[in-house]
Amino acid sequence: MPFGMGVPKSISFQRRETRVPMEVGVQITGHDTLPGSETTFTENVSARGARVFSNRRWKPNDHLTIATLTGSFRAAARVAYCQNIPENGFAVGVEFLEPTGNWIVGNVASFAGSSCTG
Repeated sequence: MPFGMGVPKSISFQRRETRVPMEVGVQITGHDTLPGSETTFTENVSARGARVFSNRRWKPNDHLTIATLTGSFRAAARVAYCQNIPENGFAVGVEFLEPTGNWIVGNVASFAGSSCTG
């Protein structure tokens, strides 16, 4: 059988942390071509990152700042992925690089099982 041919293998990806479904108002800034900030919300949150909705297309490895509208959470973050949501913009996976503060519901680490404060 030629190289690369054969039975497709299923790749199982297991996250290191628990995702908590949580809609929290956030502000994201740092887009390369569209300056200014965008007010949006999360779909889910973990101790290491979040999935947020955006009207802007982001590139993997873009850097941004995310901050809650209420509460004291703020983080430098890296874009892990940007998924097109037809007619609704984009779902953006962000990895927190330098998280500080707490979410409005308290430290998300209490839900995710590890520390999120810096």
